[in-house]
Amino acid sequence: MQPIAINLLWVFIVLLVSGGFMGFLKARSKASLIASVGSAIPLTLVALGRLPGTVAIGVLIVLQAVFFMRFRKTGKFMPSGLLLGLSVLMEAAMIYFVFIAKS
Repeated sequence: MQPIAINLLWVFIVLLVSGGFMGFLKARSKASLIASVGSAIPLTLVALGRLPGTVAIGVLIVLQAVFFMRFRKTGKFMPSGLLLGLSVLMEAAMIYFVFIAKS
């Protein structure tokens, strides 16, 4: 995978885990922390080149579904709406780098 895709993936991983950690600190939500770390693990393995980029696309699709359901339930942009938008952008980037701009 191209270096820019890997860098984008690392930024998304940091945002994802940071959001889970903030959810844990603010609302004592262990589920947020566990879900964010659990989602970050396969993304990290993709960024390290241990798993194919298609795995990241699959994880992002699942995250989009979760964030969409939360956004629809709460109607609040922060944090679910923001993470939904970032997940959509990240998926578009990953689709481009995995299928279109193969290195």
